[in-house]
Amino acid sequence: MSTPMAEGCFRRACRIEDILPGTGVCALLAGRQVALFRVPARGGGGSKDEAEQIFALSNHDPASRANVLSRGLVGDLNGELVVASPVYKHHYGLRTGHCLEDEALSVATWPVRLADGQVWVQVPEAHPAAARRRLVVVGNGMAAMRVVEELVQKAPDVYDITVFGAEPHGNYNRIMLSPLLAGEKKREELLLNPPEWYQDHGVMLHMGDAVTVIDRRRRTVSSQGGLTVQYDRLLLATGSTAVVLPVPGCDLPGVVTFRDLKDVDTMLEAARTHRRAAVIGGGLLGLEAANGLVRQGMEVTVVHLSQWLMERQLDEAAGGLLKASLESRGLKFLLSTRTVAVTGTERATGLKFADGTELPADLVVMTAGVRPNITLAQAAGLRCERGILVTDTMQTWDPCIYAVGECVQHRNQTFGLVAPLWEQARVCASHLAGFGARSYRSSISATQLKVTGIDLYSVGDFQDEEGTETLVLRDPARGVYKRLVLQSDKVRGAVLYGDTRDGAWYFDLIRKGSSVRGLRDQLLFGPPQEQTGGVG
Repeated sequence: MSTPMAEGCFRRACRIEDILPGTGVCALLAGRQVALFRVPARGGGGSKDEAEQIFALSNHDPASRANVLSRGLVGDLNGELVVASPVYKHHYGLRTGHCLEDEALSVATWPVRLADGQVWVQVPEAHPAAARRRLVVVGNGMAAMRVVEELVQKAPDVYDITVFGAEPHGNYNRIMLSPLLAGEKKREELLLNPPEWYQDHGVMLHMGDAVTVIDRRRRTVSSQGGLTVQYDRLLLATGSTAVVLPVPGCDLPGVVTFRDLKDVDTMLEAARTHRRAAVIGGGLLGLEAANGLVRQGMEVTVVHLSQWLMERQLDEAAGGLLKASLESRGLKFLLSTRTVAVTGTERATGLKFADGTELPADLVVMTAGVRPNITLAQAAGLRCERGILVTDTMQTWDPCIYAVGECVQHRNQTFGLVAPLWEQARVCASHLAGFGARSYRSSISATQLKVTGIDLYSVGDFQDEEGTETLVLRDPARGVYKRLVLQSDKVRGAVLYGDTRDGAWYFDLIRKGSSVRGLRDQLLFGPPQEQTGGVG
């Protein structure tokens, strides 16, 4: 938080060392986004040399109408120090703020002082804007609505918000789809934002109406239902789509994925009228679907390509324990098995495998993975790889368009768990509200299986590699298995089965990179008593 300097109205922005030479940063001062640029000393030692300087300009680029100048390139253009906007490449003088291409687009500048290693800027209080801007949100899922909730709470007067959702519901908790399928939750318990919530908070909701076109030049979106809405800022939260194996019969009735309420309804209906189910994929989602169908009275076989279950989150030993526990609940497994076709003509009747064998099934559930839904973004010309590319501020290549959730790719990473989505939403809402000081940093996430009675926890990287050390605890009588992977006196990964009470502690050790040199002998038994409040 900025503090007024004793004399004048100078406000502390940051430390000098927070700004790398030749670059810029953004600071929130007196309600304004201020771009600060550190220009290294210039010259060869003569009397006309210029010492290192720091300049303060408005972060708002009037050409693109986005807060992006702090991301621009600093340089010398015809003897004048300038910053080039990262969007339309207009150039603004660092000393005067004038735009070299169009004088009408000039930006404000403010005096800077340096004292005790700190940067102080003489910037007056900002007057609130009179007009509300238009925010259109494409997607009505958990990530999108967390952004909307943050904006409604922290900046209720900044935007008129319109939300488009492809599903005919308000926002609901997708994490609870597995307990819903298992009969442990009721449908109404999943609802997070009913239609009344949107009305009460002045948010326009279009349910069951997916956006099909983004016109970036006109700044409009068009929907499947024929609506065209203008935006000043656009938020994409299009989520991910289930991977459907491209095998013969994959489009037959009786073949479903496990992504939304409609999929759960389809599976529940099948459980009422049919007996046998096959689940393709022995990962987290597949096992939760299989458990739910068994709870609904179906005979369920899980077909998995790998040698053990949840191979991305578990080692072979933990995967074996999990398999035995699920078998005791009635599940069957075919491991190291590749599906080559869904059999049937009018409806799915089973699966055919690469070795020529077949499995009869009235319901086939595809849980072979998900991929970011980037179709709309690609059609709009936004930069995409596996997901929609975003910066640390959750902005796409077009700074007027933000993206969050399972559709994004940040620093070469995509996301499928809820914890990173919440942090993305907080950062995105901060920038949309004009607060602008936060940035997103990808972090580790833990995996837990949502099957009642099975305690399973996995976090970090638990693969054996050169330079790593493995600690293992096995207690067959209690059904407990713990495996920790260490490297350079730090915990790198953890797999816990049967006793997950210390999962949060291991997670914290990994996240902080804490040294465990003095704890090695007791690591498998949990934190020292002084950390848990116990007494010796």
